[in-house]
Amino acid sequence: MTMTDPIAAMLTKIRNAVRQGHSQVDIPASRLKREIARLLKAEGFIENYSFIEDNRQGKLRVYLRYGPGRVPVIRNIKRISTPGRRIYVRKDRVPMVMGGKGIAIISTSRGVFTDRAARKEKVGGEIICQVW
Repeated sequence: MTMTDPIAAMLTKIRNAVRQGHSQVDIPASRLKREIARLLKAEGFIENYSFIEDNRQGKLRVYLRYGPGRVPVIRNIKRISTPGRRIYVRKDRVPMVMGGKGIAIISTSRGVFTDRAARKEKVGGEIICQVW
């Protein structure tokens, strides 16, 4: 069975694992999912991630991050643009999430950026998700 929105499935798996207090979650891999995981790690929302080869598309293992008292660092992770409703922004309309405390992940013609990096590079694109 084909999945209509694999990015939404990735975000839901992360959201559910965080709510259950798991230390890691395995997700079917793709190039875009790896880029999203790279940005989440760079921004400090996850501990780490790794790619596991499995003779198919591979798996992306995401190691979740918690603060003191096992309080999750990811409060919420939300899909913005969907296959049925794409949301694009121009370079001067890139949103700020939670007053800068969260991030928006944006797919641009130059690659996948956070909202801050997209504003700095002066590029717009498709808003994939928001994390705070």
